[in-house]
Amino acid sequence: MGLRIHFVVDPHGWCCMGLIVFVWLYNIVLIPKIVLFPHYEEGHIPGILIIIFYGISIFCLVALVRASITDPGRLPENPKIPHGEREFWELCNKCNLMRPKRSHHCSRCGHCVRRMDHHCPWINNCVGEDNHWLFLQLCFYTELLTCYALMFSFCHYYYFLPLKKRNLDLFVFRHELAIMRLAAFMGITMLVGITGLFYTQLIGIITDTTSIEKMSNCCEDIE
Repeated sequence: MGLRIHFVVDPHGWCCMGLIVFVWLYNIVLIPKIVLFPHYEEGHIPGILIIIFYGISIFCLVALVRASITDPGRLPENPKIPHGEREFWELCNKCNLMRPKRSHHCSRCGHCVRRMDHHCPWINNCVGEDNHWLFLQLCFYTELLTCYALMFSFCHYYYFLPLKKRNLDLFVFRHELAIMRLAAFMGITMLVGITGLFYTQLIGIITDTTSIEKMSNCCEDIE
């Protein structure tokens, strides 16, 4: 079964996705220019490490696009309900359509999604039954790329031999410290956020509980 294309018209989501793409471009351009290529030219690192960096970066971007444009499990207006499963369906009080249990209505997307986990502004899409695995792929590749970039940033200052050749006329080398500090800040922030998100997603899969259901259970316990 092929993946269905799905677009969400949400300016807030587009801004969040734009920020993610900016961080990706920032690191994919500057880290190789400041760290990877200079150390490769002076023989400090093998070329395969640069290939791996770009490979993970491409996987990360592809995962972002796929998670963003893939239909999360949107319910059609006139769903065909199998006769033996009618008791497992219910009426949505927002869009007034029949939906299977464990489906939820997304106010941003304006429709119900099968086994909806949450609406993620960073991919400008819901995370549901049909794209949950793509969202997990995105979390994994993002965490891998962030760790890889942070490792090279650390090695650049504390492990690799000092660079002998530097072009001081280039902007990036004049402001190298500020650029690398900003990259490290974005990397650490991304790593902490993605690690927490990835952990909660894995716990949800193990316990077969979505984020919405967890919030509902917490509200019931408080009441």
